[in-house]
Amino acid sequence: MTIRLYDTRAQQLREFVPLDDSNVTMYVCGATVQSGPHVGHVRAALSFDVLRRWLEHRFGRVTFVRNVTDIDDKTLANATDAEPWWALAYRVEQEFSRAYAAIGILPPTYEPRATGFIPQMQELITRLIERGHAYPAPDGSGDVYFDVRSWPAYGGLTHQSVDAMEAAADADPRGKRNPQDFALWKGAKADEPEDAVWASPWGAGRPGWHVECSAMSRRFLGAEFDIHGGGLDLRFPHHENELAQSAAAGDGFARYWVHNGLITVNGQKMSKSLGNFTLAKDFLDGVDPMVARYALLAAHYRSSLDLGSSTVQEAESALGRIRSFLDRAERAAERNRARREGQDLAQQEIEYIPLIPTEFGAAMDDDLGVPQALAVLHERVRHGNQAIDDGDDVAAERALHEVRAMTGVLGLDGAQGASGGDDASASALDSLVRTMIAQRAQARADKDWAAADRIRDAIAAAGITLEDTPDGTHWSTDG
Repeated sequence: MTIRLYDTRAQQLREFVPLDDSNVTMYVCGATVQSGPHVGHVRAALSFDVLRRWLEHRFGRVTFVRNVTDIDDKTLANATDAEPWWALAYRVEQEFSRAYAAIGILPPTYEPRATGFIPQMQELITRLIERGHAYPAPDGSGDVYFDVRSWPAYGGLTHQSVDAMEAAADADPRGKRNPQDFALWKGAKADEPEDAVWASPWGAGRPGWHVECSAMSRRFLGAEFDIHGGGLDLRFPHHENELAQSAAAGDGFARYWVHNGLITVNGQKMSKSLGNFTLAKDFLDGVDPMVARYALLAAHYRSSLDLGSSTVQEAESALGRIRSFLDRAERAAERNRARREGQDLAQQEIEYIPLIPTEFGAAMDDDLGVPQALAVLHERVRHGNQAIDDGDDVAAERALHEVRAMTGVLGLDGAQGASGGDDASASALDSLVRTMIAQRAQARADKDWAAADRIRDAIAAAGITLEDTPDGTHWSTDG
């Protein structure tokens, strides 16, 4: 087993070797809860959900940390008298959590909020000042900055020189030595809420954006951990600054840097600042959650994804094929189990079934090659359907186990079932379709072929496929 991941810092694929092969450690930048999530946020979280699931499959345990930035400039700006910044942050955090849960993104092992770890951030800032890599603003404003020119390796993540960088715009430049120096601590301002301020050795204020991740990853994962993840747009300045301050403080920090591609609209990054975003709730409304998940994971995690109506339609069709097979294969497996019981055959007939096909594993091991893994999944679906058509229930059951294992790893195990809806809707639809199937059977028994054809055509027009088998007629949706 060799897993390779593209390491942004190394700019190449690297063999993944965890510090502890019984517990992979992973930190992913989570939501800045200034306003509700758009689809790009959900895609980013999904990318690392799939990576986490695969690492858990290979290594057994992953300690997964995803932070919440519950205070920053925009959160304060978006607050109102009716909804203070802390209430806004909590409400929006819940919106992110609901969007993640809707498509089966697993909750993190730990999900720390920035405001809960101010002491750890101040301790890190103190270390940086003592080591000569940070300084309080000389004007007494309470600001503290990281001195980028004190750290020769600054720019190593994104491979750029300090002189080529634009000035850091994350804090008032009132006390900076260099334009590129970034804020570790922001002194209190008269126009900001009094409850958005903490005492510190440098004056009342609040933490800068970058310092929180360094402090919280250290708190939960230690001074060095395996993987740091986030969106491609976070490489600079956020991740560059995290790396610099942690390394300058003496920590090993992240050994692998993994970044997911962005969702684009007409070739432009989807973002709130550009106004070209689709809110997650608007995307998810009226879409089967597993269809949404399939649509967002079908492209390679490092590639950009231009999300259009055809993307969802293709996902719906692909998932429909999987669901139809699962319905058919379960009936074949039931027949196979009945045959084994009836003939007292040994259970070892199915014990050799490989749950994860070798080709699927090879694709996932190669920088999380989900598109190639999905191709293997659909190949098994086609093979299983052919086995059912040929009456080979043993081969069909083998394919069923493999498909279930693959959908489980991808988080598509919600693909089971014909209707894809909730239990009440599924039951109602099943009752209606079975009534029409019974009417069609009666028409055929009466040799009223025209009526039987009309019923079948009406069922087909609703996107429902009928399968006539020796043990009855079964139905499934086309997706």
